[in-house]
Amino acid sequence: MSARRAGGRRSPPFDPPLALASLSGEADAAWARGGAASAGAAFLGGIALDDATREAAREMVADRDREEFLPDDPVAFLNRELAALADVPLRPGFNVRTTSTEPLRRAAATCADRGAILEVNAHCRQDELCAVGAGETLLRDGDRLCEYVRAAASEGPTVSVKVRAEVPGVDLSALAARLDDAGADLLHVDAMDSEPVIREVVESVDHAGGDCAVVANNGVRDRDTVAEYLGYGADAVSVGRPSDDPRVLRRVRDALDELLAER
Repeated sequence: MSARRAGGRRSPPFDPPLALASLSGEADAAWARGGAASAGAAFLGGIALDDATREAAREMVADRDREEFLPDDPVAFLNRELAALADVPLRPGFNVRTTSTEPLRRAAATCADRGAILEVNAHCRQDELCAVGAGETLLRDGDRLCEYVRAAASEGPTVSVKVRAEVPGVDLSALAARLDDAGADLLHVDAMDSEPVIREVVESVDHAGGDCAVVANNGVRDRDTVAEYLGYGADAVSVGRPSDDPRVLRRVRDALDELLAER
């Protein structure tokens, strides 16, 4: 049964409908705590779970001087970070990268135990991650991405999938309906420079009779951007790079409160 409300929006599994989007090597428990006054959710990570993605992350650190989380035990790290947010009034999530289901299941089970959202990363476009079949590559392999969603969902957490628009050869709206059917509760969509893609994703899920919520990401800074994404049917928005700026978060939160009250 569709979870659409009378006003045309689904209720995302966090309130207010503002999330902090993961920032590699920066989005930890302290970062999430800093945005808790305005946000309803925070996606920590991303974190590489298996050997292939961990090696790719190490290469990115060495070759690009990137910040990456590379603990000895990724799932134990995930558990510690989520535990550190037990007293924080927001819904935590963890963005994970993987090329195999076994570590994904362990991470999903940990998220379920902590009441957290498990977010499958089909978003990162770094060459190193794509070369091993992770990140954005999964958008071109819908069967495997759906397999990952089913594996994560079988462990009981709320499941999000982080995707991006403007990937050549990928029909994101068609893929959205498949991900909903596979068990995704959230589609976290980086609209890139194609903001109307949010409407296409929402309409595709609705047409298929799905019930996953759509979180719009990219360029969310003020009332105008929030109004645009809500107008396309987004159920929530997320803030990426300026997620550590309380002024931006407050501005976005105020806009959400005002716009939703008007509806």
